[in-house]
Amino acid sequence: MIFRWFESLIDVFAKTGAETPPRGVWRFYWHYLRQVRGIFVALFVVGLFGSLVEVAVFDYLGRLVDMAKDVPSDGFFRRHGSELLWMAFVILIARPVLFGLHNLLVHQTLTPGLTARIRWQQHRHVVRQSLSFFQNDYAGRVANRVMQTGASLRESAVQVVDAIWHVLVYIVSSLVLFAQADPWLMLPLLAWLVGYVAMLAYFVPRTKERSWQASQARSKFMGRVVDGYTNIATLKLFPHAEREDAYVAEAVAENVAKLRAMTRITTVMDVSMTLLNGCMVVGTAGLALWLWSQGKVSVGAIVLATGLVVRIENMASWIMWVVNGIFEAIGTVQDGMQTVAEPHTVVDREDARPLRITRGEVRFENIHFHYGKRGGVIAGLDLEVRAGERIGLVGPSGAGKSTLVNVLLRLYDLEAGRILIDGQDIAAVTQESLRGQIGVVTQDTSLLHRSIRDNLLYGRPDAGQEALEAAVRNARAEGFIATLVDGEGHTGYEAMVGERGVKLSGGQRQRVAIARVLLKDAPILLLDEATSALDSEVEAAIQDSLDTLMEGKTVIAIAHRLSTIARMDRLVVMDQGRIIETGTHAELVARDGLYARLWRRQTGGFVAADADA
Repeated sequence: MIFRWFESLIDVFAKTGAETPPRGVWRFYWHYLRQVRGIFVALFVVGLFGSLVEVAVFDYLGRLVDMAKDVPSDGFFRRHGSELLWMAFVILIARPVLFGLHNLLVHQTLTPGLTARIRWQQHRHVVRQSLSFFQNDYAGRVANRVMQTGASLRESAVQVVDAIWHVLVYIVSSLVLFAQADPWLMLPLLAWLVGYVAMLAYFVPRTKERSWQASQARSKFMGRVVDGYTNIATLKLFPHAEREDAYVAEAVAENVAKLRAMTRITTVMDVSMTLLNGCMVVGTAGLALWLWSQGKVSVGAIVLATGLVVRIENMASWIMWVVNGIFEAIGTVQDGMQTVAEPHTVVDREDARPLRITRGEVRFENIHFHYGKRGGVIAGLDLEVRAGERIGLVGPSGAGKSTLVNVLLRLYDLEAGRILIDGQDIAAVTQESLRGQIGVVTQDTSLLHRSIRDNLLYGRPDAGQEALEAAVRNARAEGFIATLVDGEGHTGYEAMVGERGVKLSGGQRQRVAIARVLLKDAPILLLDEATSALDSEVEAAIQDSLDTLMEGKTVIAIAHRLSTIARMDRLVVMDQGRIIETGTHAELVARDGLYARLWRRQTGGFVAADADA
């Protein structure tokens, strides 16, 4: 019950604003820590009293020696009974309670809760980045940074709290106790404190910088490894194992070099700390003995001083390692900030409204888009797709066909011009409502590493089994789905498809994707080489289903195999980002332009006859 209460103090999935995490290190920390500041205040308070109790234990040891020395044994308990009971209470009850509270706050509340909350919030931010964000980085490195940053941020914040109280309470309390015994006892500790601060000032910035470099190298190494695992089929198809080894080995070597640079500074720091601590212990113990020999301090003062400096020595070494760990963690956080604090480039306006489709008309008005370059993709394009019209986009590779689809889906924002759906500028509507009204089947169908059912329900999460099965039948996918069995014994709709759907053939993946869009039943349909992975027999089998799917919808289809789109209402021929021809199949063949030349290179007489009819 106690565990559950402490574990419930942080709601991992608490609603937060959609703001981008700040780029500055300290502001980045505060962005997440302010959400649980009450728990950190409690940790501060518990840490303060816990440190005071620890110092009090050493004070009690010194006082016990003096009490035993000054009072006859037969009257010892009678004279000091109440004080001894108080000491026992502090050691047996107060100390365990305070340490227990500290551990509950750290291990039950902050370690699982805060780490998971940071990771969840960072994931929600990263997954909403634009397509170009993911195209410019390794998926493995992005995931690694999200996982590392949450744990490192939490760990360094907790260590700072613990380190502050141990340093402040032990040093200040020791100075006070030494001063009470004899002010001269303060000198070795003060000299040590100056040296300790100087060492921190020297080593900490260097540790921080080298830790950041080591973290960057680790993320690069992780990215290259995951890239190879993700594309393992390509690695197997080409006999370049040594080349791939060299590619990964380069990242391993860089990671080792950066890590060695960090551990060198750690070793030098550790040796220096040991020497400084030895000077403090010898100086304090020697001075205490000399003062005792002069009759200026008691034996209890020797016990107190020696016990405290030995404890301070252990604590100082621990603090130095903690500080080293803190700045190693800060280096990891700095590395992670490059990913998780990147602002979104495609965002909804504050006044964005849901898209309302009444007819399905799409208009491109003088649009310009060049993927951030000066030019070369789409410039000044105008196109109107009437409601319910089915058009085919035709043209050589690089003509801008897929780019036109991408900007319609608002995977990228236009550089100029606008796109209207039923008179609504897509830049002024929410991205979710826009993509919710458009069904898409792409050439490179990538499925989620989940079950067939989960992949299909991405089209319409509330669909029932009957609708699911109807979509599968119409996509001619029921035959192979019934035979699926995964490694864990799941069959049919419950079978896992593997990462990116690798357990299915290209044609099977394509049919699942078509079934998913059939299930979605959106009023606007985009087909980007939708049947490219299907053999002719299967393509012919589902053509009727595609015709049913397209009925009453506005359709934009891309296909290099012209026979698949020759029956569209209108064909739009693109080249170098411009529309150079438009018309029906028969009209374009008769015009003897680019489309006619492309058509002659392919066989498709049966479609031509069909179209002429």
